Amino acid sequence: MQNLAEEVSMRRVVAGLFMSLDGVVEAPEKWQLPYFNDEMGEAIGAAMAASDAMLLGRATYQEFASYWPGVSSDDQPFADYMNNTQKYVVSTTLENVAGWRNSTLISENISEEIAELKRQPGKDIAITGSGTLVYSLLQDDLLDELGLMVHPVVVGSGKRLFGDGGEQKGLKLVASKTFRTSVIYLTYQPAGKEGEG
Repeated sequence: MQNLAEEVSMRRVVAGLFMSLDGVVEAPEKWQLPYFNDEMGEAIGAAMAASDAMLLGRATYQEFASYWPGVSSDDQPFADYMNNTQKYVVSTTLENVAGWRNSTLISENISEEIAELKRQPGKDIAITGSGTLVYSLLQDDLLDELGLMVHPVVVGSGKRLFGDGGEQKGLKLVASKTFRTSVIYLTYQPAGKEGEG
């Protein structure tokens, strides 16, 4: 059987996460805000401009869907992107995602459905947060790029991106930048992607 990663081309799945120094990606709103500046805003804006679809896990979708639909671009610069962009929600427990426009539920054959999305023409498919989904896609060789904004804070507890289990996966650093707030923006690609694209 042909590997799913070998079948796909065209669009890339690109993840971006805020991470603490001790690897926590959960609840960044509790520790990330003091480090946010214009450099981070520009980097996030560039990632949004490069994508025309979002891929979200259940928890991130529910959090976003409870906030963004009532927000306008006058209040938040990213509101138009968040509300108008096509969203694909990966969940085996949600029954529908009708509460936020442009949302489509993926609940079965998840790897195959995401591989099919990658075969369609378009820009990048962006993942914001959704650590469990990011880790799963890395394991399934469907993640093309991983951007980590590593914050100079030790949170002490919370869900970490890379838990126990799963196969060993090699990554290569393709870009790095240090922001004035001492956040380091690291961009990785799977080591097997070398020379592709």
